[in-house]
Amino acid sequence: MRHNKSGRRLGRKPDHRQHMMQNMVISFFENERITTTVTRAKELRKLAEKMITFGKRGDLHARRQVLRVIHDQKIVAKLFEMISPRYADRPGGYTRIIRLENRQGDNAPMAVIELVEEGFVAQKKSDETDSDQAVAAETVESSEAATA
Repeated sequence: MRHNKSGRRLGRKPDHRQHMMQNMVISFFENERITTTVTRAKELRKLAEKMITFGKRGDLHARRQVLRVIHDQKIVAKLFEMISPRYADRPGGYTRIIRLENRQGDNAPMAVIELVEEGFVAQKKSDETDSDQAVAAETVESSEAATA
């Protein structure tokens, strides 16, 4: 039984799966978008977002932890100097998976995984939104006009 065993097996032994994911994350950060199957893209998203989060930290220990997964120093430098600063204000959700048509040979569902490019606008946290406050102000004004 597979109780509490997270992650997809992808039809590979653990060592092969680990090396495949390392190669995929290197290709992903090198090209900033790759085409793969949907299940591989979902597994790659977990690893890529962890690497970007380490890159946002930017300290030496984070760089060493990324080097455990990505063995290419040029890609690690690109991650820390170019990719991670883009997402300094974004609290996660750095990648996007777009489904494509199924692969012709075996009908496997395909997808493109890419880095999210549009800017992120951090919203202030409040109990009521601006529209709720406007509606509340109008009801107060109407109730005052009705009583006067």
